[in-house]
Amino acid sequence: MKDQAFHQVVNELLMRSNSRVQVKIEACFPGKRLVGGKYHMGSHTVYLYKEEISEQCIRLFGSLDRLDEYIAVIFAHELGHSEDKELNELAALLDSPLSDREEAEICLQIEENAWRYAQDLLSHGDPLFIESIIEKSLSGYYRRLQPNTA
Repeated sequence: MKDQAFHQVVNELLMRSNSRVQVKIEACFPGKRLVGGKYHMGSHTVYLYKEEISEQCIRLFGSLDRLDEYIAVIFAHELGHSEDKELNELAALLDSPLSDREEAEICLQIEENAWRYAQDLLSHGDPLFIESIIEKSLSGYYRRLQPNTA
């Protein structure tokens, strides 16, 4: 059942977005972090990780009741990276010498661009649900920009 949900959501959003990105749905992320999705610029491929997305959904919402909606939000965000016209330039900036703050600002810009795209693509969805995911996702980026209070 869960596999079908991933494929259904991906197909629907690919049609709605007219994106030509490749999509790979994999069982789990090959690392130790709880990564639900990622975009690889070199191959123009979005990877979705079923186990991590399900775990994130449970951690954020206490169950898998809204898994289809959660998959859509995560995938729309990764589509946002794949369709971001500024991404190549912003990623190139990250390879240059930067202060910690400059790097944090660029990383935040990359994420905010992808979330803006996701919100537009999911404009028919539950805005409070989507906003709660965005808020959680961006919280670490905003923390990086706060001055140390130690």
